[in-house]
Amino acid sequence: MSVHIAAKKGEIAKTVLQPGDPLRAKYIADNFLTEVKLVSKTRNVLYFTGLYEGKEVSVGASGMGIPSIGIYSYELFTEFEVDTIIRIGTCGAYSTDLKVYDLLNVEYAASESTYAKFAWEIEQDLLSHQGKAFGLINDCANEMSLDVRATNIHTSDIFYRKTPGIPAIAKKYNCSAVEMEAFALFANAQYLGKNAATILTVSDVIPTGDQISADQRETALAPMIELALETAIKMN
Repeated sequence: MSVHIAAKKGEIAKTVLQPGDPLRAKYIADNFLTEVKLVSKTRNVLYFTGLYEGKEVSVGASGMGIPSIGIYSYELFTEFEVDTIIRIGTCGAYSTDLKVYDLLNVEYAASESTYAKFAWEIEQDLLSHQGKAFGLINDCANEMSLDVRATNIHTSDIFYRKTPGIPAIAKKYNCSAVEMEAFALFANAQYLGKNAATILTVSDVIPTGDQISADQRETALAPMIELALETAIKMN
């Protein structure tokens, strides 16, 4: 048991899928896993462990933003000996080259955040995925005939912004989309020598205002969830 996750040692699998939303974690557990056990509900941040194609996988929420995923991913890696975390989430596209429902496999995350610097003395503002999960995601996508784009993304601390347009750091690193967590996950994994990847579904195209409705999101996210699960069982 850690400060924020009440599971016992051994109740969380070596590979964890991390959506932001606790109810999305429950949806995955209810619809994709068998022999499911709720192993933590501290602060209503739900963690489940079950079987996918006969292999153990856990799924639990990261919450929103760098500080939140920073805490949960660190505790998973250090207190529960998790080897791999695959973040699964949504993002806003900066470019009309992307469309809603597109799948992204994050190669690098750029951020103005000071998280990596002050947590681990990592000075870079552009951090890579860590370990072999990124490559396995691409391999699984090919096997599943899914079109997945490897790309750089911007991890922002800001959801609402006074000045519209693409921030300077996103332009600097040619980031195709924006989300709020991957940079911290990659920083923790880099420092601890763990595997970390991020798969995103484009839910909004910022220049056009196109978006996936709330009612469409569960169905829209199924390909990303299945891709993450297929990758997870190959990590074990």
